[in-house]
Amino acid sequence: MEHIEPLNFYLKKNNIQVIKITDKEYPEKLKQIYDAPKTLYIKGEKNVLNETGIAIIGARMCSIYGKNVTEKFSYDLAKRKIVTISGLARGIDTACHMGTVRAKGKTIAVLGSGIDIIYPGENKLLAEEIIKNGGAIISEFPIGMRPLPTNFPRRNRIISGLSDGVVVVEAKQKSGTFITVDFALEQGKEVYAVPGNINSITSTGTNELIKQGAKVVTSVKDILEDINFC
Repeated sequence: MEHIEPLNFYLKKNNIQVIKITDKEYPEKLKQIYDAPKTLYIKGEKNVLNETGIAIIGARMCSIYGKNVTEKFSYDLAKRKIVTISGLARGIDTACHMGTVRAKGKTIAVLGSGIDIIYPGENKLLAEEIIKNGGAIISEFPIGMRPLPTNFPRRNRIISGLSDGVVVVEAKQKSGTFITVDFALEQGKEVYAVPGNINSITSTGTNELIKQGAKVVTSVKDILEDINFC
């Protein structure tokens, strides 16, 4: 995107807030992670970044089972005033945000592009609904940054960093989802996994996580008991 107007004017006109790591509004949870983003671009309610949040992540090419489970989990969390966090990608990410919006709850979408570029494009209306419901769209990348493949692994540390726990719904054996899991473990966050069909390729990764010690979750109660919300 080419900007022929001053950046500050563009930010103000498009209701984009900028928070530096030195600002008092900067989310405390992000200050605790390695390589914390120096700048955050935000559209929506910035205070939501400091609320109790659960990240829900998984496969882009998810099954109907995965989509339904994700929407139910995010809906139930939102009804309990828990913020959900994901990456606005296709599949599980989209289901997470949609379930939360359906419950009129708050969700945070962390982009792998500049905040002026919603990717994938079909989620532009969803992004608007997220903001309308008191959530936020955020990015560490500058205005105009395209959704480059190298951006997404970096944004994953923010997804886990803002959370109080990470739920993996569906993932293949070798999946980018595990980048977020590794960040979560490094950051000392609890990792949860939803068990899946042993014959489904999109469940091989999540079932393996369970073998490795991730906490099995079959309802949001399994998550809430860990963050004192029962």
